[in-house]
Amino acid sequence: MADRKIVEIVCVGTEILLGNIVNTNAQFLAKECAALGLSNYYQTVVGDNAERLKETIELALSRSDILILSGGLGPTQDDLTKEVAAKIAGKELYLDKKSEDNIKAIFKARGYELTPNNIKQAMIPKDSIILDNSNGTAPGVIIPYNDKYMILLPGPPGELKLMFKESVEPFLRSLSKEVFVTSTVKVVSVGESICETKIMDLIENQTNPTIATYAHDGEVHIRVTANAETEEEANKLIKPVVRELKQRFGNNVYTTHNDVSLEQAVVDLCKGANLRIKTVESCTAGMVAARIVNVPGASEIFKYGLITYSNKAKRKLTGVKKATLEKYTAVSKEVACEMVRNIDIGPKADVLIGVTGYADSNDESVPAGLVYIAVNVCGKTRVEEYRFNGDRNKVRTKATTQALVLVRECMLEYLSEMTFRDA
Repeated sequence: MADRKIVEIVCVGTEILLGNIVNTNAQFLAKECAALGLSNYYQTVVGDNAERLKETIELALSRSDILILSGGLGPTQDDLTKEVAAKIAGKELYLDKKSEDNIKAIFKARGYELTPNNIKQAMIPKDSIILDNSNGTAPGVIIPYNDKYMILLPGPPGELKLMFKESVEPFLRSLSKEVFVTSTVKVVSVGESICETKIMDLIENQTNPTIATYAHDGEVHIRVTANAETEEEANKLIKPVVRELKQRFGNNVYTTHNDVSLEQAVVDLCKGANLRIKTVESCTAGMVAARIVNVPGASEIFKYGLITYSNKAKRKLTGVKKATLEKYTAVSKEVACEMVRNIDIGPKADVLIGVTGYADSNDESVPAGLVYIAVNVCGKTRVEEYRFNGDRNKVRTKATTQALVLVRECMLEYLSEMTFRDA
């Protein structure tokens, strides 16, 4: 691990400091650098001020091997990143003809007027590596500085992410003799503290691979990272650890792949069992359906979703009885169960998910965060009561995740019973 390099991330922009935009670039860059085996100890946001930017860059270079800067590569006067970085490195700027031609071509294709300040983006520090921008006009730059590197990326996330994947990631990989491979074991229905306790012996004795737990929107992700001379050797180190984690957490593990989400795991289960899903939502107002249809190919298994926010909608669209609503109220296990009955209103489905609850409340007698989730899999219904804390959006987000967790559990139970019967 002596070869492991230290990276620092600096995001430039007064609009980030003022809270006008969310700094998603730092999150993306941190994740990507961690996956590459780079150590990241500091992240900084600095406004569009030449002196403060200079101080920030110099401090970062004093304690890191690689400095990644995002933002400040645009055409306006307050876009200063390239100019300040070049001055620190002692490199003059020159007009790169290829970059200039690319900017002119983009403006012509879009029918925009090319103003002189746009050519500023084609000014490049001497002896630097130019990074093509497939989504915009400002090229990125890698500036060598002594035995270190400053990597300058555009601020717009769509431009930064693509440039990082296309150009920066291969460059960073080339700097290390080692290969880092990560597998993420994703666990549901187990809290982070309990999860960590169950694997504390593995954490305390870790060397290579390393093991770390992260709470993530109603889930716990256990990241297993190994380094070796080749990807094949790193995978060999990871496999026994992942196998042990799967054994300890059983069906609470829904995937060991970095890019598989909980909703994709549910969609994959449906596809494998040839089951179709329908959602009936009150307090989540379509958030469960949105998570499901966000998965490519979900149209194969998702029939339709209903938002039954009012009592009238619950009665008319899902057949909830008026007497049930009057006796138990809309937020009750009885109503949740009736929401997922497979009645002859609209196309029938094999799997139905129903959510009803109080996202928030101004009435002390109404328990904010009380949510009932019901799941009907091929005629067998299960309903659970939950008490979620947080504001309105937090409650709705937690309820949405828990609905996906519960439907997965119910589908696994159903599939297990079918396998037992067939045997």
